[in-house]
Amino acid sequence: MRLFIETIGFGIFSGSLISLGAVGFTVQFAISNVLNVAYGAFITLGAYFGYWLVNDAHLNFWLTVPIVAIAIGALSVAFNRLLPRPLLRRGASFVAILIGTVWAGITLQYTIVSIVGPSTFTYALGNGKTIDLWDFVLTNTQLIIIGGTALLMLGYHGLLTRTQLGQAMRATSVNPVVARSCGIRIDRITDVAWLISGMLCGATGVVLAGTVSTFDSTLGTTFLVYMIAAAVLGGIGQPYGAMIGGLVVGLTTQLTAAYLSPAYEDVAAFVILVVMLLAWPRGLFGSAAAAGRRLVG
Repeated sequence: MRLFIETIGFGIFSGSLISLGAVGFTVQFAISNVLNVAYGAFITLGAYFGYWLVNDAHLNFWLTVPIVAIAIGALSVAFNRLLPRPLLRRGASFVAILIGTVWAGITLQYTIVSIVGPSTFTYALGNGKTIDLWDFVLTNTQLIIIGGTALLMLGYHGLLTRTQLGQAMRATSVNPVVARSCGIRIDRITDVAWLISGMLCGATGVVLAGTVSTFDSTLGTTFLVYMIAAAVLGGIGQPYGAMIGGLVVGLTTQLTAAYLSPAYEDVAAFVILVVMLLAWPRGLFGSAAAAGRRLVG
């Protein structure tokens, strides 16, 4: 029983990281209808940028997170303006744009490898004091990350539901043509969405690399599988679904690792992805969005 409770605790921590990245991934799709596979490479870039700031520039780890988030957010906006947006304006198909993001992701990943090499890296961070509460064993760092993720998700919820910008984002997600006719500046809303998405991507890269023992250039690509599984489980384009999907994927993979083998974690994520695509392709929270893209369920 103790093993089960400990695994649930670590699954919640793992799920919070997956949710953080999955929400950013699904926001891009909700607003732009672009399945950005290069997202994983941007996570890797954020991890290495954070490593440089912590180990070479000697910045505090927690100060590094917002710096990297802003930097990757700006790069995300620039990337959208350089590749997906021009392709959309020329009438490129969904598959053509997907292939373009695959090319961009591979190019970025191997550019990173050419600069840093194939070696593994570590932030060499201490996890702090271990807290054992009702058999839930977590470190101070893990609790801070869980709490920070929860605050970010609450902030994003407030943005969507309490601000004019959030209303414009929801309107753009539902029907960009009608939104434009109502005076909403679609290009600006798209930039904001890619900025938010990129910031979540950068933050994910730093905290993920900072909490694993070592990482290399495959970090983001591997983690992308978990995020896509979470996004599909919750419903592509559904940020609230991605939040819950991330927790489900995190719990499932950690239970698989504890009771079967850590080698099957990736398999568990793939199983969730394939089962949802075959049985319920719209996701748990996507049934109300049969007509097209939606930002909220």
